[in-house]
Amino acid sequence: MKLCALALSLFLVAGFAFGADIDGKWTGQYNSGMGDPMQMDFTFKADGAKLTGTAPGGSGATIPLKDGKIDGNKVSFTVETSMGETQMKFSYKGVLNGDSLDLSFEMAGMPPMEGAAPQKFTLKRVK
Repeated sequence: MKLCALALSLFLVAGFAFGADIDGKWTGQYNSGMGDPMQMDFTFKADGAKLTGTAPGGSGATIPLKDGKIDGNKVSFTVETSMGETQMKFSYKGVLNGDSLDLSFEMAGMPPMEGAAPQKFTLKRVK
């Protein structure tokens, strides 16, 4: 009986160590303050501590996530894209809370503008 309780405890601890339930489709809007909000549709799949999936790429296209990690309820990943000749890399960090994922991001190579608030938005799980 004690062995079963120990095994169950280890299973639960391992589940929290490797991440919460993030698999599936997530949607939200990012408001840059420059025009209409942008629709942000992501898909996520956790495999242990590894996070894969896709991010919006414009005109209905998607971009694969890179370097995705999940640790408990914390996630991080990057998205690389280009606009014409310009290569861009967005680094995302977030906190998962049930059916809500609060994300923030920054663009590599771009210094934060003085007085600018971090770029943040919230995704909701699509059911």
